[in-house]
Amino acid sequence: QLQLVESGGGLVQPGGSLRLSCTASGFFRNSAIGWFRQAPGKEREAVSCITWGGGNIVYPDSVKGRFTISRNNARNVVDLQMNSLKVEDTAVYYCAAKAWICSTTPTDFGSWGQGTQVTVSA
Repeated sequence: QLQLVESGGGLVQPGGSLRLSCTASGFFRNSAIGWFRQAPGKEREAVSCITWGGGNIVYPDSVKGRFTISRNNARNVVDLQMNSLKVEDTAVYYCAAKAWICSTTPTDFGSWGQGTQVTVSA
């Protein structure tokens, strides 16, 4: 089972950028890594996902064109580049791992990081 650690969260003004990183230890090969977010009082939402081979998906229309996912298998790292951030992007962001293919269902993922807070505020 993978151990995942997120980093890169923080406070940013609207229109700004952040780059989140998910660093994995353990058996990283053939994993699909997803990014989820959860705002207070809301359900956990799938944001993006990338397979071992680099096939990637960005899910909500609200972040398409602004968020980009990438992975470096040699370094066991998956990044989420977030540009043109909006107040409504404020949430705790989590990365999670499962085997092979991506999914939008949190319970499909067996390994989770502890989360990193992203706050977009003027």
